[in-house]
This record gives sequence, C-alpha cells and structure tokens, in this order.
Amino acid sequence: MFFVARNRNVAGQGNERRSIYQKFRDVDLLDKKKTVTALKPGEDRAIFLGLGMILSSVMMYFVLGITILRSYAESVWTEEGVCVVLNSTVTADMNCSYNCGSECWRASKYPCLQVYVSVNNTGRVRRLSHNEESQDTSSECVYVPRCQKDRVAMHVIVMNISEHLKVNQQVPCYYDPSEQQEAVLLTRLYDHRVVFHSLLWPSCMLTGGALVIVMVKLTQYLSRLCEEIGKIKR
Repeated sequence: MFFVARNRNVAGQGNERRSIYQKFRDVDLLDKKKTVTALKPGEDRAIFLGLGMILSSVMMYFVLGITILRSYAESVWTEEGVCVVLNSTVTADMNCSYNCGSECWRASKYPCLQVYVSVNNTGRVRRLSHNEESQDTSSECVYVPRCQKDRVAMHVIVMNISEHLKVNQQVPCYYDPSEQQEAVLLTRLYDHRVVFHSLLWPSCMLTGGALVIVMVKLTQYLSRLCEEIGKIKR
C-alpha cells in the first residue's frame, strides 16, 4: 500500500509539473502570438511607407524629367567662357502688358538694354542675353523685367544691370560651341548645379524607401531564423 500511494504521489507530482510547464508554455506561445500579431501591422505599415516613398520619388523624377532635365538637355549654351563687354546702350522703350485684374490687361513700357560682348577675346562679337527666357522673349534686349504699372521701377532695374556691366567689363557667360546661336547667356536657368540639387531629394527619398523595405524584410528573416533555431534546441 505504501508503494502504491508513493507511486500515486509521484505520478500526481509529475502531472502537476507537466501541467505547470504546459501553462508556462501556453503563456509563452500566447505572448509570441501577441507579439507577432502586434508586429505584423507595424511591418505592413512600414512596407507601405517605403513603397509610398519610392512611388513619390518616381513621380518626382518624371516631373523633373519633363521640366528641368529636358530644358537642360535641349540647351545649346553648354560651354562656359569669359565675355568682355564692348558696348552697352539703351536703344528704345519696349511695349509690354501686365495683368490688372480678371480679364484686364494694360500696357506699359520698359527700356531695352542692348549689350555686345567678345567671347574669350577671340574677336567674335555676340549679343548678350540674361538667360533662356530673356532670349525667347526678346531677341534684342539683354534683360526683360516683369511687366508692371510702375515704369520707373522697371527703368531702375535695367539701369542697375547696365551700371553693373560697365563696372565689370569681364563677366562669365555661356555660349554655343557650334556657333549656331549668335547670342550668349549671362546665366543659365538650369545648369549642372541646379540639376544636381533638384535630383538630390528624390534620390534621397528613393534610397530611404528602399532601406525601409530592406530593413523590414531583414527583420522578418531574422525572426524566422530565431524561431527555427528555437525549435531545433527544443
């Protein structure tokens, strides 16, 4: 009887230990399930964030490609040189129109400043223009101010440019190496510095989105690897 009772006590203690172990294991599995359940939406949101960043950067690349990059690629004023100012005179007043309200336009005038320069002291005389927009707007004037009602303000702007060119006889400029364009530009709207800075932020966004997705996938892989190692040890 003593041995039977003892065996029953041992069996009861073993069952109790297994029951306690099973409870702890169930709690551990429940915690793991809760952790996985909590991590899954966070991982999904992180992946969606990375994909959104990549999609936004691609759209920015597209917009920049049809605006800045296209203008930069189509520009013929690619060579930078030194222009020596030969002549700077105000020839006449040019007509322009400004917006005064809904479907309202009024006329105004600004002085036309013509500047002729010699490119790289080669003796080639070229007409100087401020940038591509000034060249497209007027083939005669070096600078076309924004048209406004105050003619005196536009006159002051043009005169300041004239005085600057008279003081600085040598200025950096851009010219067409194929010599198809007779005009040279004082500045370019989109040079290589502008292109670099415009592409910097989309590139950073694209890289950041890719890194977010890679980090999430790496975390998932390490999590599965830890689970497999834990199963092998058991």
